[in-house]
Amino acid sequence: MHTPPVDSPPRFSPLRTALRTALALGLCSALLLVLVTAEWHPLISVDGDISRTTHRWAVADPDVTQICRILTDWVWDPLTMRLLGAVVAVWLVWRYADWWTAGWLVATSAVGTLIQQGLKAGADRARPVWPDPVDSAHYAAYPSGHALTATVVFGLLLWVLRRHGVAPVLWRTALAVAVVSVVGVGLTRIWLGVHWPSDVLGGWLLGAMLVALAIAAQVRWRP
Repeated sequence: MHTPPVDSPPRFSPLRTALRTALALGLCSALLLVLVTAEWHPLISVDGDISRTTHRWAVADPDVTQICRILTDWVWDPLTMRLLGAVVAVWLVWRYADWWTAGWLVATSAVGTLIQQGLKAGADRARPVWPDPVDSAHYAAYPSGHALTATVVFGLLLWVLRRHGVAPVLWRTALAVAVVSVVGVGLTRIWLGVHWPSDVLGGWLLGAMLVALAIAAQVRWRP
């Protein structure tokens, strides 16, 4: 008796997965941008409640606030993140002669900076203002440049490490550092009272979307 063949499960497609992820993140980013620019009351209310609470904590605990300032101004600063990306790009060229991936890494970081500055100028959202500020920042609030840049750089670096098949210990360490850094930089910006929570969320969403698009581009076009 003839047994009909069993259909094999569909193959996993990195390109399709990356594009679908980018689309979902892009829709969420667009919705959040609309709510921010329209000053949707529930969002503004939640932003204000969280920011006022964390600002009270920041004023009451100057030691934690000082640690947050060091982390956000030196460790997780966008310039530091971009320099980290540049170092990895140089390593890719020196170790693997991989000019394509090195250029892809630098170009994606540059695009992230352009998107960030363009949205800041377009949304022109005011930062929180306090009678007793614990820190200061320049330019408009939305989106958080710190959150966006950290998400882009660490997301790309994780992808590069995964593609090059690093040891499991190194991969787990890099993943832990990336998660702590991306989450941590967002929380420090809220704690220091220089961003609304939705600014940080917008930076995370946009950064993750850009990483997904960059991965799709590498999967599709890398020689």
